[in-house]
Amino acid sequence: METLKTVLIIVGILNMVVNIIGYIIFMINSRDIISSGNKKNNFWMKIGFFLLIFFLGGYLFVEIWGDPDLMTSLILLFGSVFVSIVMILLSRLTNTAKERGVEIAGALIGVIYARDPNLNGHSVHVKNLAMLFYRYLPAHLKITVNPVNLELAALMHDIGKLGVPEAILNKPAKLTDEEWEIMKTHPKVGVKLLKPLHTFDTISDWILYHHERIDGKGYYGKKGEELPLPAKLLSIVDTYSAITMRRSYKQPRTHEDAVAVLKEVAGTQLDKQLVDIFLTIPKGELEKCIPDQIKY
Repeated sequence: METLKTVLIIVGILNMVVNIIGYIIFMINSRDIISSGNKKNNFWMKIGFFLLIFFLGGYLFVEIWGDPDLMTSLILLFGSVFVSIVMILLSRLTNTAKERGVEIAGALIGVIYARDPNLNGHSVHVKNLAMLFYRYLPAHLKITVNPVNLELAALMHDIGKLGVPEAILNKPAKLTDEEWEIMKTHPKVGVKLLKPLHTFDTISDWILYHHERIDGKGYYGKKGEELPLPAKLLSIVDTYSAITMRRSYKQPRTHEDAVAVLKEVAGTQLDKQLVDIFLTIPKGELEKCIPDQIKY
């Protein structure tokens, strides 16, 4: 009987250790703009972590200094199992919320596609390229970018085109200087549209500066280290997508053409270090990023 009680307590202790590790991973993965919530929620998440540590201390105390009966041992074991079940449900609910958030963003982008057929599939293409690019980032860069935030920013980088007149969006000829100035406002319009959603504040600069140049000759004169890493990343995949996409006024160019352009503008328009990383991605993987609606 004593052996059984000891085994039950030890299993409970090990399960609580697993719960704590899982909770730490959950806290790390909940730093994105969908699941992070407000400061009050973050406070309660920290309280939850310290309570798990407290419970683990209680398990250890009972095992080392206590003399629990069988019922107490079972209660402690099932208590740790209950915590595991709650954490699994919480993780699944959070993942569902993230998936729904991305789906809603995709639906908003569909409105842009309806207004400008030339953009059909572009934002999804950019999103797919961005997430592939993220996988190839070295560890010291990857840890600075939340993948969920990057996915949403990539999907919504052109949402400001909702504020651009259709006559300009759909113009088959070259834009006039005045029309081009209007087109250049779309990053600011996009940030303005998202401003009421305060949780999107984290990615607003990524969207605002995705047309900036490393040499400072972009829309707003920001350059080099003044630009957020995700904005520089989005600029690269947006450029690659724009080159390889079919438009009503141009045929799509090849992967090799896009590579040549990226190499040419690396260090002036685009971040050279990031371009070098992007160009390590195999052609076949990049081609898989093309959405079905724009495959040729």
